Amino acid sequence: MNMIKKMKMMVMVMMMVIVSEGSMIEQTCKETPDFNLCVSLLDSDSRSSSADISGLALILIDKIKGLTTKTLNEINGLYKKRPEMKRALDECSRRYKTILNADVPEAIEAISKGVPKFGEDGVIDAGVEASACERGFKGKSPLTSLTKSMQKISNVTRAIVRMLL
Repeated sequence: MNMIKKMKMMVMVMMMVIVSEGSMIEQTCKETPDFNLCVSLLDSDSRSSSADISGLALILIDKIKGLTTKTLNEINGLYKKRPEMKRALDECSRRYKTILNADVPEAIEAISKGVPKFGEDGVIDAGVEASACERGFKGKSPLTSLTKSMQKISNVTRAIVRMLL
């Protein structure tokens, strides 16, 4: 009988931990401009179940990095399909390489070292660079969907980084 009580108690504690993990993500995401996107991004990464707010910010910065790599791959493919867009694609390539090689590492280092203000700067710049890329097409860009995604992810990530200030 005593063993059954102990097992029931362990199950209850485990359920409380699972509920608190879910509510940590939900509570954090409620403070962002896009709750559904935030929850979706964090739920898709197993590290989020044990992460604190700094960890959640780092996970989202990884998402920015992944989207940047995806966008650079798309740009490289567009050189062949849309050679008339070379100038705009060159500009976008430069801007996305800045996100990958400067903004993302700056944000990761700053948050890892407990200096979130500089992390916020890197995240903000990722959105700015994506917007500048989009404007370079002077009309409908073939990267609009990816640009909008970058802006949204950057805004959600910024909101979480701001919680660390």
